[in-house]
Amino acid sequence: MKCEARPIKIDRRLTGANIIDEPLQQVIQFSLRDYVQYWYYTLSDDESFLLEIRQALQNALIQFSTRSKEMDWQPYFTTRLVDDFATHLRVFRKAQQRITEKDDQMKGTAEDLVDTFFKVEVEMEKEVCRDLVCTSPKDEEGFLRDLCEVLLYLLLPPGDFQNKIMRYFVREILARGILLPLINQLSDPDYINQYVIWMIRDSNCNYEAFMNVIKLSDNVGELEAVRDKAGEELQYLRSLDTAGDDINTIKNQINSLLYVVKVCDSRIQRLQSGKEIDTVKLAANFGKLCTVPLDNILVDNVALQFFMDYMQQTGGQAHLFFWMTVEGYRVTAQQQLEVLLSRQRDGKHQTNQTKGLLRAAAVGIYEQYLSEKASPRVNIDDSLVAKLAETLNHEEPTPEIFDDIQRKVYDLMLRDERFYPSFKQNALYVRMLAELDMLKDPSFRGSDDGEGESFNGSPTSSINLSLDDLSNVSSDESAQLHAYISDTGVCNDHGKTYALYAITVHRRNPTSEERWKTYRRYSDFHDFHMRITEQFENLASILKLPGKKTFNNMDREFLEKRKKDLNAYLQLLLNPEMMKASPALAHCVYDFLENKAYSKGKGDFARKVPPLMQKTDSDPEHCRVAAQLDDNVDDNIPLRVMLLLMDEVFDLKERNQWLRRNIKNLLQQLIRATYGDTINRKIVDHVDSMTSPEQVADAVKRFRDAFWPNGILAETVPRRNKDIRMRTRVAGKTKLLEIMPDELKHIIGAETTRKGILRVFEMFQHTQLNKRMVYVFLEGFLETLFPQYKFHELFSKLHSRSEQMQRYKQRLQSTQAPSLQKRTNMNQNVMVIFIERQRILNFYLEFALCSVQQKS
Repeated sequence: MKCEARPIKIDRRLTGANIIDEPLQQVIQFSLRDYVQYWYYTLSDDESFLLEIRQALQNALIQFSTRSKEMDWQPYFTTRLVDDFATHLRVFRKAQQRITEKDDQMKGTAEDLVDTFFKVEVEMEKEVCRDLVCTSPKDEEGFLRDLCEVLLYLLLPPGDFQNKIMRYFVREILARGILLPLINQLSDPDYINQYVIWMIRDSNCNYEAFMNVIKLSDNVGELEAVRDKAGEELQYLRSLDTAGDDINTIKNQINSLLYVVKVCDSRIQRLQSGKEIDTVKLAANFGKLCTVPLDNILVDNVALQFFMDYMQQTGGQAHLFFWMTVEGYRVTAQQQLEVLLSRQRDGKHQTNQTKGLLRAAAVGIYEQYLSEKASPRVNIDDSLVAKLAETLNHEEPTPEIFDDIQRKVYDLMLRDERFYPSFKQNALYVRMLAELDMLKDPSFRGSDDGEGESFNGSPTSSINLSLDDLSNVSSDESAQLHAYISDTGVCNDHGKTYALYAITVHRRNPTSEERWKTYRRYSDFHDFHMRITEQFENLASILKLPGKKTFNNMDREFLEKRKKDLNAYLQLLLNPEMMKASPALAHCVYDFLENKAYSKGKGDFARKVPPLMQKTDSDPEHCRVAAQLDDNVDDNIPLRVMLLLMDEVFDLKERNQWLRRNIKNLLQQLIRATYGDTINRKIVDHVDSMTSPEQVADAVKRFRDAFWPNGILAETVPRRNKDIRMRTRVAGKTKLLEIMPDELKHIIGAETTRKGILRVFEMFQHTQLNKRMVYVFLEGFLETLFPQYKFHELFSKLHSRSEQMQRYKQRLQSTQAPSLQKRTNMNQNVMVIFIERQRILNFYLEFALCSVQQKS
């Protein structure tokens, strides 16, 4: 019997957007044609089987599209994706450190690095290791098959999923025909390098950046490829028959190429001989170093951190911190007095509060650095200290009150052999020159005694002593203060929308009673919280401000919840016991609740971004980057995660905390200059544009054109020869180094910037590590897309066959067993002690009872 051929009708709607459905239908058609039809038609001409496969694919895409529309992708793109990348970079950096710590005679190979990388991964992830998927093609195919089968179970109707033959065909098409080639391409270092060059194609090549790459390269293949290409260019130029002005141009080109060849040969010889030379040590031992005057060191962010580290080593940190604090006091005092004079000229009512604040700040500096109780104490002429104490007791403090002592401290640091003179002979000084990019091209000029610059510079504003944190309040300690948030609303000011909280304040004195309302934004609460937790460190563990919510933070339900949380915060803050524990806190609270416009003491960026590194009980180096974020925050601001990423790229956590705060403040200026005050709104808009139908359609078209150019299945691209790939690596590194802004080099140092950029580039030069990152991104994507299903547990099971994971669990059990036995023995000892103490206690009770009976 032969069935009559029926016309096949296909519903071409997939996502609801025609601009996406059209290229998607083409991808489905090409996939069936090249992976199924070419062999199926040799068996049968029945179209129903092909129709079923096509319908199954379409059903899966429809379900996938529907699920994608329901998801809020902003947290994934702004937090999860950045965290995954930063954690991957952290694992790579720790693996590099372990390789470096090995015997210098045993040069670590790429295989050693990959093996060490996955050892570090299992230590950090603790539940999963992806070494098999990334290093074994057979295990990788099995992983993709299992994953595709799970996805088909979630996306296909039950009847289609139960059809094993069709399910296996669709699974193989997805796993081996689409996902595996795509992952291989995205993991190819050469593809990544070409993509980097294409992304920054508008930037012109820089000769200096190119030569830096050559001089710093530790890859012989790169150097040989550049040298051979330079040799070919030399032959071509020498074969030209030119005359006139062209001769001079060609001679210059030949000389430049000869220099490149010479540098490459010298570098290759040094690497092959194993006599790698640390340029910093070489400069310290033999090079003639330029002199950076102390004046310049004290006002340069990068230089100051090295001098600060040296002063701490020599025990002279009190002198440096005193000098910096006085600079901050002078600037702030001048600003406060200018405001006071301005108010006087305007005829406004004046009080002595500002002068009182100046006195409090000046006395604080005296007590911290100059009094006999100070530890460590600045060793200076006692007569000057006594004169200062007399001035503080009988006169109003001025901005110049510390100038005489500050000059003495400066002269001491400049001329005392323990400090600046010895610093110039120390390795830290050479590293400072490297960071300033001055080992060969000094940019500072001055005499050895540092007199080339005047003594009046002020360091950056980040070290200024803020007097705004002190409040303008009455000194009446008997006043009682009560406050609660009575109402909340949404305001729109010049296009900016924000929530406003109305606070009803009740202040009661023994002789009077006041009541008023004041209005505060959440940013005001956050700024105030940062102030008081810095000034009163014990409050940080007690007071918990309700967390920020970056997106959708104007919902009525959310505002009511925040109002309730802020009310609880206020009541805890106004608790009498809290006030007694920190007497000066009352002044700050009153200033915040006073019926006036709130003056923010922190910059917008400092308020929005908490410290780069949070204090944690566990070692932050052995956990994911985002584990350092506050769990109490509802929706961490994406910018905060970006700063953690920057911490990983440039290894900033090794720097002292002063420099880290300074970096944060300077980054504030750069980011605000780029994005203004609406960075979160811009992030939301950017994510929305990334997930818009137009962008998705473009991505599908690019995928279609890459796999089926002109509608024909692309042949496997032959692997480019080694020399071309090596030269592409050099070009990629050169491009990355030349686009780094000078502002970044000035913030964290030229050498640190170079190392950070080259570390990221080197991370992408290993196929297995790139595959690991692609799979991490894929896992995060699926966990976000299907939050109700336990994909995290699924991935742990799929990766459980890893030998690294099994060895880690064995080591963990072996280390836990002795500690468990130790705890058991300890518990037994405690029990014996407890029983003995109980016996003695019973004896004394019986003795006391007998004594009482005898007396009675």
